[in-house]
Amino acid sequence: MTSESETFSVTSPASVVFGAAFQQPADCPRGRCSAIADGQREIEHLTLAKAELREVLAREHLLLKETEELVEKQNLLSREADHRLLNSLQMVSSLLFMQGRQSNDTAITEQLNVAARRVAAIGSVHRRLHATDQADIIELKPYLAGLCEDITGLLPGKELERVLILEGIDIKVPAAIGIPLGLIVSEMITNAAKYGKGKITVSLRKHPLKGYALSVSDNGPGLPVGFDPKESKGLGMSIISSLVNEIGGELLLVGNAGHGTCFTVLFSE
Repeated sequence: MTSESETFSVTSPASVVFGAAFQQPADCPRGRCSAIADGQREIEHLTLAKAELREVLAREHLLLKETEELVEKQNLLSREADHRLLNSLQMVSSLLFMQGRQSNDTAITEQLNVAARRVAAIGSVHRRLHATDQADIIELKPYLAGLCEDITGLLPGKELERVLILEGIDIKVPAAIGIPLGLIVSEMITNAAKYGKGKITVSLRKHPLKGYALSVSDNGPGLPVGFDPKESKGLGMSIISSLVNEIGGELLLVGNAGHGTCFTVLFSE
């Protein structure tokens, strides 16, 4: 029997585990109560670690968001710069064509027109690149097909005098290789149209030793016997040789007077 003023304090298992301070009850075996105390400390450590992990994840999320915003800003600036570059190239090309039409000297007019077509071809190479979904990787054959379509409209002579054909395999190459190849093809096609008439064929195929071979051939009058592209002082050949060296490729030339000409670039991915 107890009086109404007496009170009883009953400690539940939960209050023992999660209490601010652990006190071993007199009737609790020492080993069991020590295990409960160890469990309490482990839970406290896990709770603290969970809070720290949440803070780290929050900081990482904020950093990732800031990085994405920075990348988007850089992409926007890059697209704007590319747009300005393409507009500038188009303007330069138009001015060169205009100067060519105003000149009374046939030789000067031809040189200005060649320069205008060269600038326009560079613009076409970059425009076609940025029209692809993946700027870092290029599907080479469709890329070259678009360039050939653009270049056809820039070539001198009547439409019926030129036929431009693209044939070969489909491969993907890095943009660092695709852009120089596009410029090389542009120069080769321009040279083929300048010195010959008729069909111009662009061919892309595998090569047993070097990886791939990209050729531009024509059925025009061909080059003089003994012609050495390395000794040529022409701007077109200088550009082609420089671009071939840039991609670590090899330039081959097959051409005899009266039998057309074939320029081939050997390259690897």
